Amino acid sequence: MKTLYAAKTIEVGVHPTAHLFGLTIDTDIVTSTLLAMVIFLYLGFRMRSKITDGVPGKLQLFWEILTEQVTDLAVSAMGPKGRRFVPLGVTLFLFILIANWIGFIPSAMHPGSSGEILPAPTGDVNLPLAMALLVIVWVHIESFRARGFKGYFKHYAQPYMALAPINVVEEITKPITMTFRLFGNLFSGGLMIAVMTTLLPIYVVPFGEIIWKPFDLGIGVIQAYIFMLLAVLYFGMATSHEEHDSVLETSH
Repeated sequence: MKTLYAAKTIEVGVHPTAHLFGLTIDTDIVTSTLLAMVIFLYLGFRMRSKITDGVPGKLQLFWEILTEQVTDLAVSAMGPKGRRFVPLGVTLFLFILIANWIGFIPSAMHPGSSGEILPAPTGDVNLPLAMALLVIVWVHIESFRARGFKGYFKHYAQPYMALAPINVVEEITKPITMTFRLFGNLFSGGLMIAVMTTLLPIYVVPFGEIIWKPFDLGIGVIQAYIFMLLAVLYFGMATSHEEHDSVLETSH
């Protein structure tokens, strides 16, 4: 009976809203997204103001390690041309990581009975979908530039013309899988908290949250890395002139 009650109290996509020009806006998600953007820009400008050729500070060291890791990944996937996509990879990873970790901030007015004022924006499907669509549209633009008009459409018929419909469907599903891979894993963290607050005695809930939250942090890092990794791999496939691009697809 408690499990059934928990299922009835857990709702997906319920947020305080505002209406503008006929659009419904989730105000908490927008606020969290803007906060993530502010933190990201602060870290960037802060690092720029503290950058030095001498012994780097902790913030500069963090940026250098992150950039080196993304550079190694991009170059291994695309060769020297991959360096052009390093800024995008760094931006995706760090912004998504910050957005994931915002959910770690305790912002509920009444813990256990009210929602977070600042939920992780990646725990709502809209932000992951927007980022996935941005990446995929950019991927197709780069593919068109690298292959030309004829080569762009010809690669859908590789390795055989009969596989063209499957290749088209595969391209359509890419933003969907990117979206739900990120959204699903972040939403599951909030779902676990909701289950605990519903099924466990109120005096046990804080201990459950303390135990689960570190796992949320780890999941946030992994999902940010996976999203960035898929973006880099997709750019690598889109700019490749090899006929068997589908082999790379299995790497994710």
